[in-house]
Amino acid sequence: MTRPLTAGGVAALAFAAALAAPAAQTPSTTDDALVKRARGIHDRVIALDTHDDISPADFTAERNYTQDLGNQVNLPKMIAGGLDASFFIVYVGQGPLTPEGFDNAYKQAVAKFDAIHLLTEKIAPAKIELALTAADVRRISKAGKKVALIGVENGYPLGDASTAVKRVKEFYDRGARYLSLAHNGHSQLADSNNGEASGQWAHNGLSELGKQVIAEMNKWGIMVDLSHPSKAANLQALALSKAPVIASHSAARALADVSRNMDDEQLEALKKNGGVIQTVAFASYVKVAKPDSPARAAAIAGLRKEFGLPAPGGGPGGGGGGRGGVNALAPEQRAKYDAGMAAIDKATPGDPRATVADFVNHIDYLVKKIGIDHVGISSDFDGGGGVTGWNGAEETFNVTLELVKRGYTEEQIGKMWSGNLLRVMAECEKIARQIQAGQK
Repeated sequence: MTRPLTAGGVAALAFAAALAAPAAQTPSTTDDALVKRARGIHDRVIALDTHDDISPADFTAERNYTQDLGNQVNLPKMIAGGLDASFFIVYVGQGPLTPEGFDNAYKQAVAKFDAIHLLTEKIAPAKIELALTAADVRRISKAGKKVALIGVENGYPLGDASTAVKRVKEFYDRGARYLSLAHNGHSQLADSNNGEASGQWAHNGLSELGKQVIAEMNKWGIMVDLSHPSKAANLQALALSKAPVIASHSAARALADVSRNMDDEQLEALKKNGGVIQTVAFASYVKVAKPDSPARAAAIAGLRKEFGLPAPGGGPGGGGGGRGGVNALAPEQRAKYDAGMAAIDKATPGDPRATVADFVNHIDYLVKKIGIDHVGISSDFDGGGGVTGWNGAEETFNVTLELVKRGYTEEQIGKMWSGNLLRVMAECEKIARQIQAGQK
């Protein structure tokens, strides 16, 4: 639901416009020399996206990421766009906090872990390799292969007090290198950001079990992910964690006032912690769109019903909003849906979708607010993510090009594409070794 703009919101829009202005006013920003320079930078840095959702159905002998499946991330698209590394996501939607619910969630999580291992160990080991450390990422990339990493979105599959803590180590052994304690719905570990709409909370932040899980994550070197839990849970996690944390796919709330984004208080705490926010190119988190006309809203609702999709704002994958389940359709069905949306767009145009320039406005804001060392990049592809100009891995270069237009140096771009995240990852590894040795 879109909120009316407050005075602060108007100021934020003005700030965003001011950020974008220099690039628009510089005629040389699209010349061949600039593109060539950007291409050189893009080829030299390690471009790492920290959030790409997957389906086990795309990790089989017959259908897998060696093929262009029509989704937003696969090996052909990573190669075309120069996306070097991806965190593939073990995502399970929030369900009932019952023994049956926990068991089902665990089975879903294991299936996704197994799918990623199948790709990297059996299907395409010569093309993509699983990284377990920050050093692995650099080694694999230098060898000319794509890099897979694993993140866990929602701690729900860890289960209740009888299993949660010990499963942290199990998930680490399966390759998990970050984990968020909640998703869209309060988990047994933490409140979700979406409790803000109703004002109803389960734990007023973290549960006691959630605090134990964070301590165990620190012990084994799993990065704590702040994307999706509530503000209270995030501030508590920042105060509790002995290691720097990440927000794997969030944007700046000052520019887009949605609860999934991080406000300035959280950003300042993240900076103090030494962590990094991986700015997300999710259109509805980058730009709060104006409400659709009744005719357009009815047309979209009808189209989604025709394809058996949930109402706009939900759906599988990891984000809510955006394409809301469309990316889970079979390729031919997805093509028909997209044709239907194109017809709706022509008949009843909506508010223009967020662009790469809008996305980089968030990066600009975050860099100015907390510094270049605490800002990274993510997409949430196939979980609803994407903006015009970066709507799939094949368009990854466009992000680097926009950053070069804004005047960022190669060193700064390298930090944002992977350097900052790998610094946090390495620090978590170091602290884990200290905890295990009884030194911390």
